[in-house]
Amino acid sequence: MSKDKLKTAVLGLSGRGELLLEALRGVDYFEIQAVADKDTSLAEKIAGQCQCAAYDDYRQLIIQNQLDCLLVAAGIHSCDEYVRMAMKKKCNIFKLAPAARDFEEAVEFVRLSEEQDIKFAVSNPRRFGRSFITFREFLRQGRIEHIFLMTAFCCLGEEPYPGWQTDPKLAGGGVLLHNCYWVIDQLVSNFGLPQQVYSLGTNNAQDKQQRLYLTEDTSVVTMKFSDIFIGNLVASRRAGTGPKEEFIKLYGKDKILTVRDRRVTLCDGLGQTIEELEYDDDEHFCMREQLNNFALSILSPETNKLCSGGGENLQDMAVIESAYLSARTGFPEEPAKVLQMAPGLTDEMLFEMPVNNKK
Repeated sequence: MSKDKLKTAVLGLSGRGELLLEALRGVDYFEIQAVADKDTSLAEKIAGQCQCAAYDDYRQLIIQNQLDCLLVAAGIHSCDEYVRMAMKKKCNIFKLAPAARDFEEAVEFVRLSEEQDIKFAVSNPRRFGRSFITFREFLRQGRIEHIFLMTAFCCLGEEPYPGWQTDPKLAGGGVLLHNCYWVIDQLVSNFGLPQQVYSLGTNNAQDKQQRLYLTEDTSVVTMKFSDIFIGNLVASRRAGTGPKEEFIKLYGKDKILTVRDRRVTLCDGLGQTIEELEYDDDEHFCMREQLNNFALSILSPETNKLCSGGGENLQDMAVIESAYLSARTGFPEEPAKVLQMAPGLTDEMLFEMPVNNKK
């Protein structure tokens, strides 16, 4: 590969693909050689802007180009076989979250990336947002102690989402998998794997039979991290639930710590603000930071460690898998047992997995 530029292609140009492309233009390490979308006119339009080749056939893009990186914004149901094909051509993969449709598929991607000695990264741009970095630092510094309760809220309001995300076979899951992946990632990366997960989910269908053929648009997930620390996630993308609102809130012995995309607030036990920090980060900034990390982990791996590699994300997928299993069985499930469903995972594959929180 070029010393400074990575030969790159993008699959999927609409929706979140627009965010990826906009962020990509602010990173110097990528040279876009091709873009692809099922919408031919959109592919040609973006290719004209990027001065690269346009494809409406994902397979032909992979066959006809020798790439260093493939950035995947398309739904995995439309390109899973082509992602595997690219991996087998020694192409590094950056995939917009979620890591896969289910835990088994995520393990397959991780194992293939290990076999081919390539990078497989999953987008978790909030890890690079300054409010979330501050949140982690407050935890490290012990600014809030003896945490006993976590609440997280993820309401998408009127934000649109593609129709295929309502189909369990195509999407793998609904609001929890596709809209709350970042919440699960924050909880796991900061507090470790929950011991138990109990979940309920529903959707807008009128009867039980219909609900079986649709993914959940509303979900409640309760997590036990230790005997004295539990958490609850409430999520919905159903219309009529009010404006978009997302946050994580921690309750400690005498402090309350809340993080949002651009703000971190530390309060006393009565809710009076002790400290509040605001940042001007946006989605493009955070995505650019992660793309920079991905590029440098390929160009200079000895000094730049990949953040949010596929192995790490297996923990996120294990929590989500446990939640969906619990919704079916009606009982709490254990993410650690889900991880055991993939024997042979090495410590290197489960890269930098945090230990369970013992507070």
